Amino acid sequence: MTWTKKLKEYKGKNYHYSLREKLKREKRITDEFESVMSSLTLEEIIGLKLELASSYINNRLYGIPIWSSTYYVCREACLKYALSACRSMKDAASLLGINESDFRKEIKRFDIKLD
Repeated sequence: MTWTKKLKEYKGKNYHYSLREKLKREKRITDEFESVMSSLTLEEIIGLKLELASSYINNRLYGIPIWSSTYYVCREACLKYALSACRSMKDAASLLGINESDFRKEIKRFDIKLD
């Protein structure tokens, strides 16, 4: 008796969720943009985004608590990455080092839509 490969591969609920593909479908990013962005560090990208956001309002971001907001921005980015990189909610929660119920609460808290 010989073993045969299974015809169907396991695909979890997150299999079709990809932030990269979502942004490409919405035509918000291109392959050229991805290649330029891959040459930048995360710190440079965040700094550039802040500079671009403030350039329209005379380089002033008064009233926006940037320092305290970075905590939430980073958490949301990590949640979106985990959803994109893992096949299931359980795997994504494990990647972040939290339990699945906390992971689901955070997804609801940040209002992340799963396509």
